[in-house]
Amino acid sequence: MDQTIFFAGGCFWGVEHFFKGVDGVLQTEPGYANGNTEAPSYEQVYTDTTGFAETVKVSYDPQRVSLERLVSLFFAIIDPLSVNRQGHDEGTRYRSGVYYLSEEERPVIESVFAAESTRVGAPLAVELEPLRCFYGAEEYHRDYLEKTPGGYCHLPLKTFRYLRLYQDIELMLGDEPDAVARQAEAVALIHERMHFFWTGIYRVIGDSLVLGPFQGPAACIRIAKGRGVCGSAWQQACTIVVPDVEQFPGHIACSSRSRSEIVVPLICDGRVIAVLDIDSTELSTFDSTDARWLGIIVELIPAAK
Repeated sequence: MDQTIFFAGGCFWGVEHFFKGVDGVLQTEPGYANGNTEAPSYEQVYTDTTGFAETVKVSYDPQRVSLERLVSLFFAIIDPLSVNRQGHDEGTRYRSGVYYLSEEERPVIESVFAAESTRVGAPLAVELEPLRCFYGAEEYHRDYLEKTPGGYCHLPLKTFRYLRLYQDIELMLGDEPDAVARQAEAVALIHERMHFFWTGIYRVIGDSLVLGPFQGPAACIRIAKGRGVCGSAWQQACTIVVPDVEQFPGHIACSSRSRSEIVVPLICDGRVIAVLDIDSTELSTFDSTDARWLGIIVELIPAAK
């Protein structure tokens, strides 16, 4: 049986477009949730006097996508610490929240909230409440970004590319048990879809990072712990975004064409087993969107036990 959940995460145009791209989502509808009047218009909601939040109703097939997955993906497109604001949109109508229909769903949602709070290291500024009321938005709001190519969206456009990439990597890796095969396939897909200059895996072997599957020109074969961006990401067990590699202390210049870089650790059983290293020929290519999505993607790469 189809199930329904409601997400408020800033302007509903982008949120709806995002969830329409999630495999297993059957239908979406933008609207207004949990306010204190009946059948409000957009103009009324815009005044921030009705108590409503711009919200997207998401109907999904639980056999194809879980509630836990949907809530986790929701956190990938919002700033969970922002109060009454997402992107450039500000006001109580743009507050963040997850609204559910059944109390049986709450523990599942709470588990994702707890994991996200641990990830960001702070309490979340995201409502978790039962749905009190929901009114569908005016027709011109529905499928807005499909009807208006290039229309306003508070979400970075690469968010939608990362969603498709994430789902395709998960599908392609499947239940393949070989770790190197999984690394090679993931690297190839990231490189092909995102058009980066260099994409590769460095594996932790002993006291060094050793070059694994990669796409791009020849690179450094071995990197010591704590050296360069890769060695630092291994040592610190965290993602490092470098807008200008020349400004990074101890940068290892594998290629003079590399200008900016992001390195994401692959963590398994609490330890770093490898790092995903991506380089660009342009300055400031990578930002928090890349860090968030690549962090989600690398969780798919280690082979299942």
